[in-house]
Amino acid sequence: MKSVRHELVVLGGGPAGYVAAIRAAQLGIDVACIDENDRFGGTCLRVGCIPSKALLESSHLYEETQHKLADHGITVSDVKLDLAKMMKRKADIVDTLTGGIDMLFKKKGVTSYRGRGKFRDVGTVEVSPSDGSESIQLQADQVLICSGSRPASLRPVEEDGDRIGNSTTGLSFPEVPKRLVVIGGGYIGLELGSVWKRLGSEVIVLEALDRILPGLDNELASLAHRVFKKQGIDFRTSTFVESAKVVGDKCVVAIKGGDPIECDRVLLATGRTPATDNLGLESIGLETDARGFIAVNGNFETSVESVYAIGDCIGGAMLAHKAMEEGIVCVERMAGIKSHMNYDVIPAIVYTNPEIAMVGRTEEQLKEAGIEYKKGVCPFGANGRARTLGDFDGRVKILADAKTDRVLGVHIIGNRAGDLIAEAASAMEFGASSEDIARTCHAHPTLAEAVHEAALDVDKRAIHTV
Repeated sequence: MKSVRHELVVLGGGPAGYVAAIRAAQLGIDVACIDENDRFGGTCLRVGCIPSKALLESSHLYEETQHKLADHGITVSDVKLDLAKMMKRKADIVDTLTGGIDMLFKKKGVTSYRGRGKFRDVGTVEVSPSDGSESIQLQADQVLICSGSRPASLRPVEEDGDRIGNSTTGLSFPEVPKRLVVIGGGYIGLELGSVWKRLGSEVIVLEALDRILPGLDNELASLAHRVFKKQGIDFRTSTFVESAKVVGDKCVVAIKGGDPIECDRVLLATGRTPATDNLGLESIGLETDARGFIAVNGNFETSVESVYAIGDCIGGAMLAHKAMEEGIVCVERMAGIKSHMNYDVIPAIVYTNPEIAMVGRTEEQLKEAGIEYKKGVCPFGANGRARTLGDFDGRVKILADAKTDRVLGVHIIGNRAGDLIAEAASAMEFGASSEDIARTCHAHPTLAEAVHEAALDVDKRAIHTV
């Protein structure tokens, strides 16, 4: 068996892994990155963030062409959907971005291995190449586990990878289902549910909790519920799924205390679970918790010396940008750089229409912690740019400490909320007050003025809102 030595071996080529590998190479570390898929990029680039956003954009344009262009004085007739072409566009985007990682690895000096990586002992990772060739042993001074996560399963749901499937399946339906049942009212379920609703499906979302979008600010989640319901999505909260299975040419979802639902397809979107099995962790004495997460300290060190872990496999917010940031911070600390990771300022975005974005703490969290706060709000209906775009549902909400005025949380529902949240995250990273945002001149007319106006409203100095 061939043996190769590297200073650092990164186990996993998703957002955490490929970013960590590139940063390590920039710092002069001899680094290798292993991934068992034919393309680097992990769930995010291959079957998650990127393809779902491609479909969200395409389906949004389709819906706009059908129903909104007339408001602009543009008459369009005989609008048709070419689903195959839409799917090809999605695939082309994925191919371009994943291929870009191969190019970056070559330019930066990262050695790549395509195959299944597994610990043999501390400091030795065996790679079983995807092409079936002879295994390779990689000797490493340090190993960084970036194994990511996979869609969570639900025992009573009989997934067949076709009629009943997870978020990966939901990205590639061969036709628009007449009726789609989405199990789970979180961001994944709502994003993919929105795609197929816009393309013509009747979408029913089943959520076990009494609200959708758990973890988001209650006020914004309630606003989102009303907006999406108005768009035609059928929400059924406090609803428990007893089973879901294929019966003949239909799917049947059994509901506790209710009538079964017949549909064409079922999308299971009940979260994600760490992919830490079959890594050979037992051979190095590294244990996971009951859910499969790996415990690390503040430097991302596991209980095994010279073995580190970052990203979805260590828990916390399962977000690509959080994993990327951990990758940079982890390898910089390996190199002796005093790098910083601020978990209090990690934005989160739901790419529905309207978009939903947040950073920092919610009102509910502040109340639970006993922190006194003040609030400023600006509805997008008061924003000139939103009016010209014809998309003015939603609002910006800023929460600031009642004594210090330091911004504690920003929550946005509305057009381009995902872009607007960047200003809030930057402000919070630098410890800004709402006054700092209010005293910053914002260009007119822009959507960002809604953030400015909300900051003014924290001290009841709003100009354009009542």
